[in-house]
Amino acid sequence: MARPRPRPGRNLLRVPQGEFELEREPPAPNLQAWDAADEYLLADLDDKRPVSRAARVLIVNDAFGALGVALAPVAPFAWQDSYLAQQALRANLLRNAYPADSVETNAGIEFPRAAVDVILLKVPKSLALLEHQLHALRPLMQRDTYLVAGGMARHIHASTLALFEAILGPTATTRARKKSRLIHVDRDHALTDGGPPAPSCYTLLADREYTLCNHASLFSRERLDRGSRLLLGHLPAGDAARAIVDLGCGNGVLGIVAAGLNPSARLLFRDESRMAIASARANFERAFGRARAVAFEVGDCLDGVAAGADLVLANPPFHQAHSVGDGIAWRMFTDARRVLVPGGEIRVVGNHHLGYYARLKRIFGNCETLVSDGKFVVLRATRQ
Repeated sequence: MARPRPRPGRNLLRVPQGEFELEREPPAPNLQAWDAADEYLLADLDDKRPVSRAARVLIVNDAFGALGVALAPVAPFAWQDSYLAQQALRANLLRNAYPADSVETNAGIEFPRAAVDVILLKVPKSLALLEHQLHALRPLMQRDTYLVAGGMARHIHASTLALFEAILGPTATTRARKKSRLIHVDRDHALTDGGPPAPSCYTLLADREYTLCNHASLFSRERLDRGSRLLLGHLPAGDAARAIVDLGCGNGVLGIVAAGLNPSARLLFRDESRMAIASARANFERAFGRARAVAFEVGDCLDGVAAGADLVLANPPFHQAHSVGDGIAWRMFTDARRVLVPGGEIRVVGNHHLGYYARLKRIFGNCETLVSDGKFVVLRATRQ
């Protein structure tokens, strides 16, 4: 049976593979779920290497499912670090009358091991993540594997091309099209040295010494970021907080230090990044072993988490991929209020200009400034 024709509207992607209705996750009414680089990649694939159901296709960093939905008839594999990206892909598959499992996705941080015929890669924001991914892709490429990468032209730099050439082989870039650009790679199979870089580690002195290691996608991989450092100096200690949530945990630094200060507390680490959860788990087990009551979950904010927390800690991101906004922070604050017990509190750090004070006061009915260093502010709001 033919796939139903999408409803016309501003969220309709038109590419050689068809027309597709797409939405972002979380919803962002003023932003579309694809960019010109997605369109360029799909047009290039249709022109240079049309694929059939027999082709083994790997998609990397498909932010909202535009590539996966367009190629769903050939059953590609899509690798994303982001749980939200995977949720957007599944929702958009259903929105376009495809089964949600039409595109297989990763459940952990590992790449598939089987060789592939075609690789479509959206250039990530982080060079460290790109380096990791190119090393992971190298053994999957056969003599005739077609790899094309794409991104907005302003995000593709000399350092980007240097990584491709050092790890995979010579590159050729296309002319800009709607401010996007493609990178074609001529795989040099003589390049075999090295592998994905090891997680980056640093030592933190708080209530004790901690070694914190970070997989490739994490923010501030080489050192503790300034905002988190400010919040660490204003964590409660003792036995009052029996259930603590590190929301958007990254490498787990907030929850780990809170665990040391609150030895009887249960901990929940939540993040939408699979690499963040893998980092937080390894760091917590390095600090405390496996005896503590602790859970590590990939998820959308606190979706599905039952009420019962005494303390939520958060250093919210204010960007998703290359887009900036406060939608994720707003979700984090409203979810925190839902899971906190009466008298429970959220402690948040953020840049002054983000205006978290007003948002927390609107959601909780109260907000207190604990400390400010001129750039960052630590806030506390209590569930009444």
